[in-house]
Amino acid sequence: MSEPMTALNGVSDTTGIATVTELGPRGMITLRGDMSAKPIVKAAVAAGGVTLPEQGHCATEGSGGMAWMSPDEVLILCDYDTVLDRLADLQGKLAKHHALAVNVSDARAMFQITGPHVREVMAKLSPVDMHPDQFTGTMFRRTRIAQVPAAFWMPDDQTVQIICFRSVAQYVFDVLNMAAQAGSEVGYFGEA
Repeated sequence: MSEPMTALNGVSDTTGIATVTELGPRGMITLRGDMSAKPIVKAAVAAGGVTLPEQGHCATEGSGGMAWMSPDEVLILCDYDTVLDRLADLQGKLAKHHALAVNVSDARAMFQITGPHVREVMAKLSPVDMHPDQFTGTMFRRTRIAQVPAAFWMPDDQTVQIICFRSVAQYVFDVLNMAAQAGSEVGYFGEA
């Protein structure tokens, strides 16, 4: 079997006010169904290794987790080398229920921005209020970054993780780098 390749081969830029890095291959399963049905929730929790997140939130632990995508959809995150086994297990548990589970790992790209100015970088590109009082803890947003759909969350105060379609990975990397150019600090969020 061949080695998985990310869209941009793990490219990184450390020259700006934040470091922008394409992360390595990540397992991602889209699960759609009635998220109030106990069998579906139980299967999702087993696959994601975390509790079902509330609307607009995500729950992560290590490389695993689950993000709320819509009232009937969650995105399950896992190690890339375990995604097929998790998907098969999930599909087996849900065979008698109205649900859909699909491996979307290779259709997505994942980026990470780190540094004290990550909120400012994201505020330049997304219509999300990035103030620390408004975007906190486990919040997860499906939105736009510049002109493309994306989703993101902040595992900590100086890290943003972003998921987008693989087909727009170069564009997302480029606009993130543009927003993170050295000397582009506005200082709105009071970063150092």
